[in-house]
Amino acid sequence: MNNLIMGRFLPGTSWVHRLDPRTKLLLSLMFVVVIFLVNNWTGFIVTAIFTLLAIRLTGLGLSIFIKGLQAVAMLMFISTLLQLFFIQSGPVWFKFSFISITQDGVMNSLVVFIRFMLIIMFTTILTLTTPPLQVANAIEVLMRPLKKMKLPVSELALMVSIALRFVPTLMDEAIIIMNAQRARGMIFNEGSLLKRAKSYVPLLIPLFVNAIKRAVELGDAMESRGYRDGEHRSRFRQLQMTRSDLWAWVGFVLFTSLLTLVRTY
Repeated sequence: MNNLIMGRFLPGTSWVHRLDPRTKLLLSLMFVVVIFLVNNWTGFIVTAIFTLLAIRLTGLGLSIFIKGLQAVAMLMFISTLLQLFFIQSGPVWFKFSFISITQDGVMNSLVVFIRFMLIIMFTTILTLTTPPLQVANAIEVLMRPLKKMKLPVSELALMVSIALRFVPTLMDEAIIIMNAQRARGMIFNEGSLLKRAKSYVPLLIPLFVNAIKRAVELGDAMESRGYRDGEHRSRFRQLQMTRSDLWAWVGFVLFTSLLTLVRTY
């Protein structure tokens, strides 16, 4: 649980840290779309090299991103198994009773695993190098056209900012509660599945109570400081594109162009 790095901001002065949050947010979303267009192993190699280069430019170690993958390892494992056992087309490599593993199942499971891993590693760059408040500001600016449809854009951006900010806090608090329960003799990872689920009740109840209490305290603190969301609310830090953002877009366009050539030829 302490491997979760989603929502954690690691301060730094790298080239990626200095990029406009709107650039990082849009590039992350476009990367998710582009990676699903990759249809061969050469394309995956190019995508992996591009991802590693982006991680290098953050100034953060690769071990941090690998540690973040461990937090979602179970989800990746389940997604891979679904592809492995439910795709039955192609030559059969292994068969036992009603279970059969085919060539297409193995290939699709590898593709899903690689896509999952690259998406998590690339999108994690956004949260590790961008403060949650700047992420919220970027979301609000990009969603501003939706205000014409009477959508509460400012409120949605605030919700995203608070969620990103408090996910690591809740995880740290869960570790503290779990250690306290272990000190009292609680065992979490032994017994049947039902017994393990019941053992987490003493963890979840105080965690939810503390989360609700923190939400009430946060709302009271915002009201006491005169927080008012709306059109006339000013900001201390204004978002501004720089030449670095232009180079980031140029690099992504070149990357997308190379993937297009690889996909075509």
